[in-house]
Order: sequence, then structure tokens, then C-alpha cells
Amino acid sequence: MRMRNIVKWNDKMAFTGSTPSGHEIYLDASEEVGGENSGARPTELLLQAVAGCTGIDIISILKKMRLNPSSFHIEIDGTRAEEHPKRFTGIEIHYALEGDLPEDKVVRAIRLSKDTYCSVSHSVNAEVSISYSLNGKTGKEII
Repeated sequence: MRMRNIVKWNDKMAFTGSTPSGHEIYLDASEEVGGENSGARPTELLLQAVAGCTGIDIISILKKMRLNPSSFHIEIDGTRAEEHPKRFTGIEIHYALEGDLPEDKVVRAIRLSKDTYCSVSHSVNAEVSISYSLNGKTGKEII
């Protein structure tokens, strides 16, 4: 299955990406490297993509279990190599969920996303570590 995105250079270091689903994404570099800070950095979008992918998986899985979080956010941190290409060498994901959710079901949803469903994280060549909290209480680290 192929997916085509079009990314058009605007000027200086700025680009506009058009997605197959009809959305536009603005990318730019920092002023220090010749950009104007008019859009997100590609590396920021990569982390956002990992978080969004796994978040969609988890909500989908929980809904299939007839569970509905009252709130859910994801904190994602990436560690990059010092030398070029400065790839991500590690990504840490923390899922914070609130609501009447059995911990074992939350952990199952997270594991299914990590091990089976999240195509974005499986496309990244970095070790991904995961933690979560449920109703403000920290859970066990998921490896």
C-alpha cells in the first residue's frame, strides 16, 4: 500500500505539506539556521505522529472494551544523537488517563498499540520506552 504526501517549498526553509486526507501542515526551521519559525520542525512532527498514532490506537481499543476515559493526554520526549544525522536514539512515551478504567485493560491497550498496531512507532528506528498514569497514580513501566 502506497501513501503519497506532497511537500512544497515556500521560501527560505519553509515548506507546506499536503496530505492525502486533504490537510495542510506547515514546516519551517528555526531562525538560527535560516528559517522564520513559521511552522513546526519535522522532528517535532515525528514525535507528534508517534503520539497521535498510539493515542488513536489506545482510544480505539478502549472503546472496543466499552471503556471511555474522561481525559487522556500523552507526553512524549525524544532523545537525539549529537552527531548528524541526529536521529532519535530513544523515545519515551507517558500516557496519562483519567476515568473509571481497570488498570489491566489500560495496560492491555497500551501493549497492543506498542506491539501490534502503531505503524508510526514501528517505522522509527529508536528504542521506545513507555509509562502511564491512571487517575493521577503512576503505573508500572511497560517495556
